[in-house]
Amino acid sequence: MAAEFTLSALDSSQHEEAARLIHRSLVSWYETHLGQGSRFGNDPTPFGLFPAVYESLDPGEALAACDAAGALLGVCFVHPRETHWAVGIVATAPEAAGRGVARAMMEEVLRRAALKSKPVRLVSSLLNLSSFSLYSRLGFVPHTMYQDLSLEVPFEGLAGASPIEAGRVRLALAGEAAKIADLEEALQGVRREKDYTFFLDNKVGEWQVWVLEEVGGALSGVLVSSQHPDWGMLGPGVAKNPEGALALLWRALDARRGRTSVVLIPCVESLVVQSLYGWGARNIELHTAQSTGIPPKARGLAFPTFLPESA
Repeated sequence: MAAEFTLSALDSSQHEEAARLIHRSLVSWYETHLGQGSRFGNDPTPFGLFPAVYESLDPGEALAACDAAGALLGVCFVHPRETHWAVGIVATAPEAAGRGVARAMMEEVLRRAALKSKPVRLVSSLLNLSSFSLYSRLGFVPHTMYQDLSLEVPFEGLAGASPIEAGRVRLALAGEAAKIADLEEALQGVRREKDYTFFLDNKVGEWQVWVLEEVGGALSGVLVSSQHPDWGMLGPGVAKNPEGALALLWRALDARRGRTSVVLIPCVESLVVQSLYGWGARNIELHTAQSTGIPPKARGLAFPTFLPESA
């Protein structure tokens, strides 16, 4: 009979253990199924950024599953937002496989969201059929598929001419979080002003927030870029059209010369995907955005990310 476990809020004293668990979980799954465990390195220290970011955003919301001796068996990062609840990385210890740890944590998230009458959203790997099946059984429905593209930006910058709208991209100003959130809500039907305030305050992690400004001052796009040495991902972000998306990507990537960046692009956005290929990007994975309930109607395109989860 499988040992019992209990769910509680992830305590700050468990952050180091959580980083080790996330690392072990990823290395084990990717090595066992794809022979790619080495992509996550040998050091779990960088994964401490996950509990640090989520604790700063949502104190006490992350879930921990512990056995009778108090050892951590699973973590699940929960992110309540104005329009929905988001689920960040869900990781379980390899030795706890088959004991229902991930399902129990997800059921608790769904219970909490239901009390607030909010849908739950997440982004999951299409390579991991076990997690995809779990989410499907719990009522999640996929609605958008993304290509994970990795690009090592040359020290001399990207090849070719910059997109025509790149000259209208600038760094966001302090106090523009509400304006950015208004744009995303208008385009994608979700709102997360707290996230953009967090990025602009720049107290945990290292972030740049790029905006595409129209004549007259209105915004037509935004893209967050991590500058942290342990997290080289672009996103979250939105843009009204592919041309604006390319302008944002160009400026954000140009600011990361000599470093590798990862960005998620909707598979249907062929202009953006082909342009990134031309800049030297390559596919490394596929993800899908999923939601309980009916996802809001969306316009333009979104750039999801995993820290914090931005489904």
